[in-house]
Amino acid sequence: MNPIKMLALDLDDTVLRSDLTISYHTRNVIKKAEDAGVIVVLASGRVPAAMERFAHILGMDKRPGYLVCGNGTIVQESHTNNILHERHIDEEVVLKVYDLVDAEGFPVQIYEEDCIYVSHQNEYTKHDEQLSGMRQVVVENFRGMMAAGNCHKIIIPGDPALLVPLEKLLRNYLGDETTIFTSKPYLLEILPAETNKGSALAWIAEKIGIKREEVMAIGDSMNDEAMLRWAGTSVAMINGDERIKNIAAIVTEKTNDEEGVAEIIEKYILAKGA
Repeated sequence: MNPIKMLALDLDDTVLRSDLTISYHTRNVIKKAEDAGVIVVLASGRVPAAMERFAHILGMDKRPGYLVCGNGTIVQESHTNNILHERHIDEEVVLKVYDLVDAEGFPVQIYEEDCIYVSHQNEYTKHDEQLSGMRQVVVENFRGMMAAGNCHKIIIPGDPALLVPLEKLLRNYLGDETTIFTSKPYLLEILPAETNKGSALAWIAEKIGIKREEVMAIGDSMNDEAMLRWAGTSVAMINGDERIKNIAAIVTEKTNDEEGVAEIIEKYILAKGA
C-alpha cells in the first residue's frame, strides 16, 4: 500500500455513531493522522450547514482541511468555510425531474443554507430533518421555487420498495443528464451529471498535488461508491451496504458504533508511519 496522504471520511454510519456523535477516541485518532501530515476530507451527502458542526467537533475549523458537501456538489475549506468548487443541476433538468416525480406522487426536497424545502410531506420527509438537524419548510409553489435555479441536488424521500422502480424510471428518462443513487434506502438523490464524491476528491487531489494512489476513502453506502472506486485504498464499513462491501478492498472489523474508522486509521496510517 502507498503511504496515505489524504483521508476521505463519510459521516453518517461511518464516522458518526448511531446517535450522531463522534467518540473521543475517533476524534483523537483523526487528529493524530492530521498531525502525521494526512489531509482529512469529510465527504457527505449533507449540505454545508449540516456538516460544519462536525468539522468543528473534529477541530477542522482550526486546521486546513476540506468538506465535500452534497455528495460532491460543493467543495469547501474546513478552516475558512470558503466554497472552492460547486456544481448545479441544469434548470431544464430540474423541472423535468420535478414534473415526473410529482406526477408519481412523491415529495421533492431541495436545500438552501440551513433549510430543507419540500413540496409536501410523507412519513419519510421527517427522517432527513431529524438526521440533518435542519429546519423543514413546506413550499406551496415548489415548482416556481425550483425554476429559480441554483439547485445543487434534489432529494426524493419515500418507501424504499417504491423508490427502486422510480430510480429505474428516472434513469431511463434522464439518461446521462444527471447522477442518480440512493444515499439511504428511503432517500433517492439526483445530482448534476458526472458529479459525485469521487469527482470531488479528484478535484481536491489535483488542486493540492496528491495522487489517487495516496488517497484512502472510507464509506458505507451507495453514495460512497464513486469515491471508493476512485481512491487508491477503498474501505467499507462492516455495517454498510453489501454492494459497497463487495467494491471495497478492505472491510472494517468494527461497526461505526464500535469505532471502525479509528481501527482503520490506526492499522493502515498510524502504524505505517510509526
